[in-house]
Amino acid sequence: MNAQLLFVLLYTIGLTALGVWMGRLVKLPADFFVAGRRLPAALLAATVLAANIGAGTTVGAAGLAYRDGLSAWWWNGAAGLGTLVLAFWVGPRLWALASARGYFTIGDFLEDRYGPSVRGTVAALLWLGTLAILAGQLIAGAAVLEVVAGTPKWMGVLIGGLAMTIYFTAGGLLSSAWVNAVQLTVLVAGFAVAVPMALASAGGWSGIAAAPGVHPSFWDPMHSIGPGSGWTLLLLLGPGFIVSPGLVQKAFGGVSARAVTVGIAAAAIAQLVFSFAPVLLGMAGRAIDPNIASQNLVLPTVLMHGLPPWLGALGLAAVFSAEVSTCDAILFMLATSLSKDLYQRFLNPSASPAQVLRVARGAALAGGAIGMVLAMQLGTVVDALRIFYSLLGTTLLVPVAAALLWPAAGTREALGGIIGGVGTLLAVHFGMERGGWADPSTWGLVGSAAGFLLASLTPRGSRRAEL
Repeated sequence: MNAQLLFVLLYTIGLTALGVWMGRLVKLPADFFVAGRRLPAALLAATVLAANIGAGTTVGAAGLAYRDGLSAWWWNGAAGLGTLVLAFWVGPRLWALASARGYFTIGDFLEDRYGPSVRGTVAALLWLGTLAILAGQLIAGAAVLEVVAGTPKWMGVLIGGLAMTIYFTAGGLLSSAWVNAVQLTVLVAGFAVAVPMALASAGGWSGIAAAPGVHPSFWDPMHSIGPGSGWTLLLLLGPGFIVSPGLVQKAFGGVSARAVTVGIAAAAIAQLVFSFAPVLLGMAGRAIDPNIASQNLVLPTVLMHGLPPWLGALGLAAVFSAEVSTCDAILFMLATSLSKDLYQRFLNPSASPAQVLRVARGAALAGGAIGMVLAMQLGTVVDALRIFYSLLGTTLLVPVAAALLWPAAGTREALGGIIGGVGTLLAVHFGMERGGWADPSTWGLVGSAAGFLLASLTPRGSRRAEL
């Protein structure tokens, strides 16, 4: 067993043990779902940033940068910009409602605003889509172990999947918040040291420019040829980070509205600063090894072969941290949507707190298992993540924004937006040759807005109470 693999495995065992130890404090659903609403700004910033920096923002962004160059910045940039909107607009307003009315999930908010049909529809759609993003994180973690030790993909998926499932199932948001703080420390340290050394190993900017396969648009940050990098990623990813159920629910765990704003804004700014790191590592990979066969392997290969062994081990642990920390945020969405939005709301309204907690933990176990199976079937990290972010934006952005801006909107408008968005997304995805403006996520957002507006023009019955 080489030193890098030993370091990554011991680190993973330590994270799992910390999560299980923190889980002993979880006694009630409020502890599991919203950490008792007592997260300070610093801990909220850590858990949001750790959730945001995952497979897409590390392995995915580096792979895109290896192929397309500087325009891959938009993967992280879009996430950071979307999170700023969450920090200053959506997050504090939803926190105030959650605190006053006892919301645990975004489904609680949607039902209060639009009714149970909207809650059930969103929960079912996102439960399916969330499995795809979970698979993407596990694919990235498996890529790390493949480069480090030559482990087959299925084994890498199992190692990462079991670690995050065990510690999240034990303690929910409370375990995740503390584990994420450790993961984030390792992540920042690893990338801060790895970037300058990788650039030096690549021969600096001139070495990258002279590498085989570097095209003229490699240095253009606005370059976009879909589905790929560039500014169009803002339309794919930005909405997801504004209304992501996992991030909104983390906001519900804040101790105050100010903690939500300060903590999430700090996470967004930190991500915008971090956004250059995986891009520079991916671009450096062109010079370090111009023959990397898979985008999934670019970042692990650069860390393994372009840096000294001790630094490579730290960098690989940082990447593995990113994948595992985002996995627990995804399990968070799976567990809460199934237990609160589906089980307690529609199957067993009289369920006791202990029953809801048991179902949440069971949903996390089931979601982890299904995600591992799906990860073994999908191709690249980016393929998996596109499924989730496209579905998330077209399903939630318009209904949530309208709920905060337009008190007159009701159930019909929300369902019209959801049906219009998802229907348009699927029609473009399967019926058009993608490229340029024929991007499914872009048209999905247009279809969602159109469906919402068309529904608002038709006669309607009674409205939900204003918020």
